[in-house]
Amino acid sequence: MQTMLFTVQEINQDPSLLPNITLGYNIYDTCTTPVHSLRATLSLASGPSEDLSHYKCKGASSIPVIVGDSGSTQSLVVASTVMPFKVPMVSYFSSCTCLGNRNEFPAFFRTMPSDVHQARGLAQLVHRFGWTWVGSVAGSDDYGRSGIQAFSEQVSRLGVCIAFTEVIPKVYSRQKILQITEAIRASTARVIVMFAIEGDAYPLIREIVKQNITGRQWIASEAWVTSALMATRENFLSLSGTIGFAIHRGEIPGLRDFLLEAHPFKTPNNIFVKELWETTFKCSFRTLAELKKQWEVASSLKRCSGLEDLNSTYNIYSDVSELRISYNVYKAVYAVAHALHNLHTCEQSRGPFDNGTCANIFNLRPGQLVHYLEGLRFISKSGEEINFDENGDSVAAYDIVNWQGSEEDSVKLVHVGRFDATSETGLELNEKDIVWAGGKTEVPLSSCSKSCPPGTRRASRSGEQICCFDCLLCADGEISNATDSLNCVPCSPEDWPNSLRNECIPKPIEYLSLEDTLGITLTTVSLLGTASVVTVAGVVWYYRRTPIVRANNSVLSFLLLFSLALCFLCSLAFIGEPSTWSCRLRHTMFGVSSVLCLSCVLAKTLVVLVAFKTTLPGHNLTKWFGTLQQILSVLLCTAIQMVTCLLWLLLATPFPVKQTKYYKEKIIYECDLGSVAAFCCVLGYIGLLSCASFVLAFLARKLPDNFNEAKFITFSMLIFCAVWLAFIPAYTSSPGKYAVAVEIFAILASSFGVLICIFVPKCYIILLKPEQNTKKHLMSRTCPKKPIQL
Repeated sequence: MQTMLFTVQEINQDPSLLPNITLGYNIYDTCTTPVHSLRATLSLASGPSEDLSHYKCKGASSIPVIVGDSGSTQSLVVASTVMPFKVPMVSYFSSCTCLGNRNEFPAFFRTMPSDVHQARGLAQLVHRFGWTWVGSVAGSDDYGRSGIQAFSEQVSRLGVCIAFTEVIPKVYSRQKILQITEAIRASTARVIVMFAIEGDAYPLIREIVKQNITGRQWIASEAWVTSALMATRENFLSLSGTIGFAIHRGEIPGLRDFLLEAHPFKTPNNIFVKELWETTFKCSFRTLAELKKQWEVASSLKRCSGLEDLNSTYNIYSDVSELRISYNVYKAVYAVAHALHNLHTCEQSRGPFDNGTCANIFNLRPGQLVHYLEGLRFISKSGEEINFDENGDSVAAYDIVNWQGSEEDSVKLVHVGRFDATSETGLELNEKDIVWAGGKTEVPLSSCSKSCPPGTRRASRSGEQICCFDCLLCADGEISNATDSLNCVPCSPEDWPNSLRNECIPKPIEYLSLEDTLGITLTTVSLLGTASVVTVAGVVWYYRRTPIVRANNSVLSFLLLFSLALCFLCSLAFIGEPSTWSCRLRHTMFGVSSVLCLSCVLAKTLVVLVAFKTTLPGHNLTKWFGTLQQILSVLLCTAIQMVTCLLWLLLATPFPVKQTKYYKEKIIYECDLGSVAAFCCVLGYIGLLSCASFVLAFLARKLPDNFNEAKFITFSMLIFCAVWLAFIPAYTSSPGKYAVAVEIFAILASSFGVLICIFVPKCYIILLKPEQNTKKHLMSRTCPKKPIQL
């Protein structure tokens, strides 16, 4: 009120603003209640009650504009009453979003930002510090309800949940206050946002302090964040660290001097100055008889002399360091003055009304001043641009203040940032300057559930808000690399999650390597087999002229040993990282060398049968199956396999491939057959030759001879067939490098079987039983008990 009086006086003394025009005023106390606001409005509508004949006013006198009201609910009452008459209102503290509705309140203006901006700013503040579980408290009026509703709508878009919403009753109810206090105590939310005016919030805060509820981070709206009644040392234990949006602070030069000039004798009709004087100096202007009549203790009060000095005291009244609401009053009065000035300086025939007419400042018609307020734009003495937007609102700018302790054992409001709804940055904070609840420097946590770390995903709880969830580990093959991920992302086929499941890493590539123990073992066995073949070949070569070697066709023996060496060596092509050439060489070399080996065995079996037939009367097959024919038969059988392998390589050549179908967590690097049919043909042909050799050798196993090679061929083919029959199920059930190892084992085992069964007995006789390595011994036969039918 005093700020308004100061501003009116300053305007009246300004020769450049409304020259020769003196502003007047009527002041009504609405007591922050809608009933008194309505009473004041009706008093304005019915005209002034006091005698104004001594004022030098020209023309008809009326109230052209209302500065106020302070509360949103009171402004709604006043605006609803005067809007039909288009009486403009300029409020300095009504922030309800509802008042920005131009259809209902076309003549309402305010120097106070709309709560829609504050709600958006508070939502950004909550989101910035990662609070997802907050409580809310609202006053039971339009300001509180609309403010908390706007805030709830804003934070819900940012993924923040409201743990509870409580409404403070307008009429004090201890039961309701205790209920709200218990809800705050019981809730797991550690951040509480309160939209309420000072008078509504005070009873709740008093109960919070009384019950010693601490550890809550309070977020205050502009209505109480700078309240001197609330920011006291007694409340600081429960409210320490409170942070909130405050009305933009301004400077009003000369205001403090004006405030200190107030004196009840200078303005005897100003009952507020009189009340201020009595409260400040603890005295009374009433007589002793009046005090006794009202049952007041006379000894506790002294009579005011009027000689008391406001300069000798320090209180909220004379403190102009935090001019926020007062600064809004200052701007509101100046806005009215500038609108009246623009109206008064209008040039006839260039006016905004019918036929270019101008308004008469001494006889204003409804709506004329509204026109000038709508287009108002001026620069205040402090350099701030003041104007109203299409909704009658001023620029939305707030200071962000933080309640901190001070050495003077008082509460200090520290400016820690600002919020400007018109700027791109919006919220600006100096986080290092903020002191949080309990005097801590770390940002408090407030969430229904702890954040889900990377490697997990959020799973909502049935029947609860989205902020309450469980953290589930990502499934096999999936990761999440962010906190609170809603879904896990599958890795690519060639990648696999790490142990924490927060990163996809390349899958280990598995193949039968030379560095593996298994690979080294098989390589060693393969080389050992090759060395054994070379050793046997050396022995056979050295004793090539002995009867036992010559009797068993030394050419086929050396060809068989050569094929066995190839079989042992071809297993090396299966070891190591698969490549294009190794994949082509593996099965083709194995197929050709195996067929070459089996062809030699088959030829040797036929040699035994032919030799026996030749000794029978009337048979002379030697000329039809000599050495040349034996070699040609071996080459012919081998050529068939070579042609099959060549067609395989030309039509569907094997190639290296990285398989992911066998294992999820690793890649099997193997050779794709290219054509399963071709592979089956190769194996089938090998099986055909081995079966033919086995059958013929089995039939010739009991032919009378001191060294019947057919018996040893029978055993070798029996081992060969057994190994490869066991190979099939073992190969199909062992994918990856173990399948390759099974195939190598089969090659080595069958090769060793042929080598041992056919050549070890010869070497035994050659080296250890030389007396049996004679033509006489070999030519002697034992007659069979029964003739053998061939």
